[in-house]
Amino acid sequence: MILLLDIGKTNKKCFVFDEDYRIVFEKTTQLAETQDEDGESCEDLDLLQNWVLASVREILSDERFQIRAINVTTYGASFVHLDSEGRPLTPLYNYLKPFPEALRKQFFDTYGEEGKIEIETASPILGSLNSGLQLYLIQHHKPLIFRQIKWSLHLPQYVVYIVGRVLNPSDDPELKASEITSIGCHTILWDFRKNDYHDWVKAADIADKFPPIRPSNTTFPITNHHLPINIGTGLHDSSAALIPYLACFEEPFVLISTGTWCISLNPFNQEPLTPEELAQDCLCYLSYEGKPIKAARYFGGHEHEKMAKKMAEEFDVAEDFYRQLTLPVPSTRDKISGSLETSYFSFMRQLIEKQTVSTRLAIGNTPIRRIFVDGGFSRNEIYMALMAAAFPEMEVFAAEVAQATALGAAMAIHGSWNEKPVSKDLISLKKIRV
Repeated sequence: MILLLDIGKTNKKCFVFDEDYRIVFEKTTQLAETQDEDGESCEDLDLLQNWVLASVREILSDERFQIRAINVTTYGASFVHLDSEGRPLTPLYNYLKPFPEALRKQFFDTYGEEGKIEIETASPILGSLNSGLQLYLIQHHKPLIFRQIKWSLHLPQYVVYIVGRVLNPSDDPELKASEITSIGCHTILWDFRKNDYHDWVKAADIADKFPPIRPSNTTFPITNHHLPINIGTGLHDSSAALIPYLACFEEPFVLISTGTWCISLNPFNQEPLTPEELAQDCLCYLSYEGKPIKAARYFGGHEHEKMAKKMAEEFDVAEDFYRQLTLPVPSTRDKISGSLETSYFSFMRQLIEKQTVSTRLAIGNTPIRRIFVDGGFSRNEIYMALMAAAFPEMEVFAAEVAQATALGAAMAIHGSWNEKPVSKDLISLKKIRV
């Protein structure tokens, strides 16, 4: 069996999968946020660490489970900076934290024209969403802290590190690692042409803050109560979500992984990014095999969450009121009884218009005929019906898979804990008809 920690911005999940990739344990929690020194909301690192360690101890002490491996997947664009004793030096800054415009200008005046760096790193310039710029900010605005930083770990690798430390208190340096899916997701750290850190990372003397890169499918063996456990390197959640689909389907497809972000991932698009695409939040991710994946992002889940909450307050209903709305979706010419329904359907049409633009960017000129929708929106009948109508030339499917992100992180280190072959039937598809 394998223990998976799947850490999203909103939901923190703990899973145990058996050798057939069935979920035999599942627990979800939400943690209160805190504020950084500037009053900006951010993840409470102490709460998160306590939850991680409590979850691991709970599972490992449960005699129902014989855990042979542990892996982690989390949201991206988030660093934890450690001193020489392995202690965090800063809050876990929110990737939506405003980035100083003067420092942005200084960066490009020093290291090159913005559009050139965007193309080379396959990353639109997004301020704090480019995690490399977070470290650059500390270097110039908090130099005393920067000098104390021994290691900067992306969040998946930090969680792996603290899990390893609680199981193996010797603080083995191999537990500190960098990993390619975390480096290669809009960080502006990675030069996709050279397949190496970008020149600015080395010129800024930042490269030595990163531990060596370990392959995404390797593990570090430790012993817990005389039982060997293999700990994975941890993965960025968007790249992890794609792994089950690549294992189960050979015909080209686009996967829309929906959560806070709606990310259209096209592993079959090898076209170079253009400045026009970058301007529309198109980018490249690196797969767990180190291959570029063309993608386009839209903040759809966040927009939906905000609007649903606003409508719920306005009409005094539960925040998940939209689950009770029925198909078919009325046309814009139809009269809809009830202003709540009118408001929600109107909002969803606007959301799908933006989603369509984003997904078509990822499709590009590739011969895609199938769209898979994974995550929260795959269970929203209004979203799925409008998506099918927006792509009449495509087959649009709601993918039914047990926690694709966690599943992908488990599959990434399959050989370290599972002697059975990976089944091709892990994902069931529900075709959406207009």
